[in-house]
Amino acid sequence: MATQGLGSGHGVVVPVPVDPRGIDGPTAREAAGPWWRRTSRGRYVPAHVEPSAAQRIAEAACLLPARHVSVTGWAALSWRGAPYADGLTAAGEPRPVPVSTSRRRLRPQPLFALCEERCDPREVELVDGVPMSSAVRATCFEVRYAAGLDAAVVVLDMAYLSDLVAPGEVAAWVGSHASYTGIEQARRALPLAAENVWSPMETRLRLLWQERMAEVCLLANAPVFDTRGSHVATPDLLDPASGVVGEYDGELHLEGVRRARDLRREGDLRRHGLEPVVMVGADLASPGDFLDRLRDAYRRAAQQPVAARGWTLQQPHWWRDTSTVARRRALVGGERDLWLARGRRTG
Repeated sequence: MATQGLGSGHGVVVPVPVDPRGIDGPTAREAAGPWWRRTSRGRYVPAHVEPSAAQRIAEAACLLPARHVSVTGWAALSWRGAPYADGLTAAGEPRPVPVSTSRRRLRPQPLFALCEERCDPREVELVDGVPMSSAVRATCFEVRYAAGLDAAVVVLDMAYLSDLVAPGEVAAWVGSHASYTGIEQARRALPLAAENVWSPMETRLRLLWQERMAEVCLLANAPVFDTRGSHVATPDLLDPASGVVGEYDGELHLEGVRRARDLRREGDLRRHGLEPVVMVGADLASPGDFLDRLRDAYRRAAQQPVAARGWTLQQPHWWRDTSTVARRRALVGGERDLWLARGRRTG
């Protein structure tokens, strides 16, 4: 494919072949030295260029033929700006760029992974010089091939966070591709996903909580207000029936200023009759301690009279609800920056 315009706005360096003159690329001798990095057979970039997700996508894209092939999965979402689509394994190792092709016109290379599935050409879009599967097809690809159901739900939650796809769009695609590999996992993931989750760890927290307490209905990042209509907080998760709040604290929450803010926030929640419980990274592998804290929080919440609650989910007239993909897509101009930044800053 032509590389002109490839990666515009992504800060990538397009790989080049060897140039005997040393003008448009390295000479053969330079390519063998320490100042150039080989990206694929016969293609090179300067050695200082980091293999970021966008860079690896560009390195794969320059090898693709002009027709019957497209970048898909995590790479198609990442290229469109989806958060958390970093193309890394749980161990931090780079994943190959998934490439969908209906005809074998590529020789396999470590840089990309080929997937030969039926593909409607109408689902291929040129995005910043790279042929990409549509956002919904790329999302469903990741969901179908995810390592397990929890991982599939994380993919959906994060795709909704990006506003690249909406639940109805995903459901329609899944419903019309009944014979595709992994489609049953996609069907199971759909009702478990949520439109207003802000990080993968929030998803993990929600799934664990619901697994152990199947009867609860949890709200993700629902803004809580006091009885005068002032915003109190936007907790990661809230069980509105009990007033139990769930939060995931990563390593950043251990820093001095952030930790002090978290403690003030926890105090605000308790003063308004909410019961916060915190999950940390270690709880994912061994959740026993977190589940004990969760049960304790429910016991304390049960002792608080409903009439004594100083919080409400009733949004005041000045608040803009951004809890669904459709509502976020409807934001125009500076509204998106204002309301989405506000939610994540004060949450």
